[in-house]
Amino acid sequence: MGTPTDVGTRGESGIVSAIPRWRTEPRHADTPTTEYECLVRADTVRRLTVLAEKLHVTLDSVLLAAHAKVLAALSGEQDVLTGYTAPGAASRLRTCALSVADGEWRQLVRAAGQAAREASPEAASPRYEVILDLSALDTLATPSGESSADPRGSAAPAHVVLRVVFAPVPDGLRLRLLGRDDVLDVPYAQRIAGYLLTVLDFLAADDTAEQHRARLLSAEELAYQIDGLAGPRRELPDRRMHELFEDRVRLHPDRIAAVYDGTEWTYDTLNRHANRMAHALLERGLQPENVVAVVTDRNLEWLAAVLAVFKAGGVYLPVEPLFPANRIAAMLARSECRFVLTEFGSTGSLDQALVGLGALPRLFVADLLSHGRDGDDQDADPGVPVGADQLAYVYFTSGSTGEPKGAMCEHAGMLNHLFAKIEDLEIGSEQVVAQTAPQCFDISLWQLVSGLLVGGRTLIVGQKEILDIRRYVDALVEGEVEVLQVVPSYLEVMLTYLEEQPRSLGRLRSVSATGEALKKELVERWFTAFPEIRLVNAYGLTETSDDTNHEVMDRVPDQDRVPLGSVVRNVRVYVVDEWLEPLPLGAPGEIVFSGVCVGRGYINDPQRTAAAFGTDPHRTGERLYRSGDIGRWLPEGTLEFLGRRDAQTKIRGFRIEIGEIENHLLRVAGVRDSAAVVAEGPDGEKHLVAFYAADAPLEPDGLRRALGEALPAYMVPRYFQHRATLPLTGNGKIDKKSLARDAAEATAAVRTAGTAEAAGTAADGDAPWTATELRLAALWAQVLNIPLAEITRHHHFFDAGGTSLSAVRLGVALGGSVALEDIVTRPVLAELAGAMDALDTVDHKTATGTADTRQGKGESA
Repeated sequence: MGTPTDVGTRGESGIVSAIPRWRTEPRHADTPTTEYECLVRADTVRRLTVLAEKLHVTLDSVLLAAHAKVLAALSGEQDVLTGYTAPGAASRLRTCALSVADGEWRQLVRAAGQAAREASPEAASPRYEVILDLSALDTLATPSGESSADPRGSAAPAHVVLRVVFAPVPDGLRLRLLGRDDVLDVPYAQRIAGYLLTVLDFLAADDTAEQHRARLLSAEELAYQIDGLAGPRRELPDRRMHELFEDRVRLHPDRIAAVYDGTEWTYDTLNRHANRMAHALLERGLQPENVVAVVTDRNLEWLAAVLAVFKAGGVYLPVEPLFPANRIAAMLARSECRFVLTEFGSTGSLDQALVGLGALPRLFVADLLSHGRDGDDQDADPGVPVGADQLAYVYFTSGSTGEPKGAMCEHAGMLNHLFAKIEDLEIGSEQVVAQTAPQCFDISLWQLVSGLLVGGRTLIVGQKEILDIRRYVDALVEGEVEVLQVVPSYLEVMLTYLEEQPRSLGRLRSVSATGEALKKELVERWFTAFPEIRLVNAYGLTETSDDTNHEVMDRVPDQDRVPLGSVVRNVRVYVVDEWLEPLPLGAPGEIVFSGVCVGRGYINDPQRTAAAFGTDPHRTGERLYRSGDIGRWLPEGTLEFLGRRDAQTKIRGFRIEIGEIENHLLRVAGVRDSAAVVAEGPDGEKHLVAFYAADAPLEPDGLRRALGEALPAYMVPRYFQHRATLPLTGNGKIDKKSLARDAAEATAAVRTAGTAEAAGTAADGDAPWTATELRLAALWAQVLNIPLAEITRHHHFFDAGGTSLSAVRLGVALGGSVALEDIVTRPVLAELAGAMDALDTVDHKTATGTADTRQGKGESA
């Protein structure tokens, strides 16, 4: 789990024992070696000697066990490797591999004894960078007890990261640590020594005790991790989000609150529309914490509907109109939805979903807005009491069992997150926040309402603009957007466009990236192009009321990975082992959350709730959420993300449980076994690749249709690979690592096959031949990562692996000469090239008259 900045012992067996770098003190050029020394008391040594005799091992085996335990804690790995020098003047450096599995202490000591006997003699080698030096222990047999080979004057060789030396002295054993100054400082060396002393005390006290019950951290380090790394403690106002919005309505009713597609609503207009819907829900019997599904497009009516649900004391459940009917039905049934708020253009899948759900009331927004007359009681704030601990919303995410799971969050958690965004992104009065995320993505909520709490404005950017990068940038500039949040994959497309067609971004001053890992290379490109615009790396989960960490950057960070940042207000984050015990600072472990951010669990799903939610052992009465993410603390007090412990992934910001895809694939007739993996192409975009075992290959289009009936489009694999059987690991599980290695080759094979099936071969006379076709083929090859020689005039963009995001990339590469809708309606290369030629002809004819609208807009950009 280490990172490239970690250093440690690496062996040919593949075992890696990485020591995290940790320095908080300034380096001293004249002292390249960090040194720390302490004493193992004589009474502890006597008890350890008795333990060694009882277990029929030598004392050096007991010390090796302690060393391995600490090395495992620091590296986050059970299998550790160390350089090992045993007692005896003729002893040479050996390779010692040891597994620190759970169990009793005596089991670890016996395993260390066996490992010590099997340690292979080796010449000193740079790969053994963590060394346990016990060569002086043979002097314990001498009458004086003094070491004849005192290592006090020794120094750690240049290649040695850490040397742990035990040597006898009259009062016990001297423990001495020598480390490279660029890796660890004295306080870090002191901590490592403290871990060793703690383990030795546990061994001496009771060798039958369970290892996992041992806490290695000192009281000071534990307090620092529990309290010192927590977000700042601040009191939240005893108000709900919609009440703070109502305060703003009274302060400036005529100020513009929200804009969509050229239509503006003032604070007063928005509030009256929300109030009318809220009163209509209450008149129909809505009770506190009843779930209300909102099934609308992203528009002003959607915003009013969300506020209406909160005002009426209900629970907001976002549902995208284009979701498959089966998925909508599952969400409505699981959440025990009480009402559905929708609009006349959003009922296709919803109509099918409602079949079989009984008489679930469906209310149309337009009808509710016409309810009552201007100025009557329907326009007044409902004034329904809503508690801070009352449920605010449910967001459904992918579930590993094949059914989505609905994360429940309360009003206090939602408000805490909104205030964190307002403070860290410096959202102020009359500033514009862009709303760009789809409804099912939890970031859509803060984008929608955060500005309204401080007198700002929400600009809802339409889907047509999002899928046309030039129109998107135009919308941001013309809408005077100051705060923007996007997923890194879309930020890369946006930045590529702006690098090719430089322009000012108007009033934009803060861009937040979330949903995927933000790569340092993208940060470097951003600050090269826009050094004056801050970049924020945001991290959090749906179950934690959205983001819990913000890394606010005004320059490129020094680390190899972009940090997740510091913890936001009223939130606590711990990095723990599998028993929820905090790990040493810098060690990799599971990221867990506590505090006001943690939601209630998954709606009507006690089994999955119990697996992920619990009670904070360090804070009485507070909830704890286990994220499944692996991370670690950095010396700056920020968090770093290292990966996942399970089969969950994120693609373009959407959280996906691989197991849900696999379960639905197993339901397809003829499929015996299934597995899905994520492959990242050379273009940096992630793709889902599904492998299935069946008697014969199945039609990919049929598989896509079958999965598309139950899964949203972003969860349907792009590529399918047939196998007679899926590869297995030694313990009989599907070998996901092997399939992941094959995924890139499978992707290329499917693309090539798709090209050949759709187009024949270039030898048949189908090779691109016009200037436009040749140019388009070259860009096609670049965007889709297909060999240029394989592209024909009949090549189909989407059949060969194109996505909406890669279509946007193609539009950028074409300099904005075609819109996304052109690529969608003419996905075959020859057809698109013909449309481009026709457009150029029209442009030429009008060049002496009225300037072409597209070209003119491009030039003005």
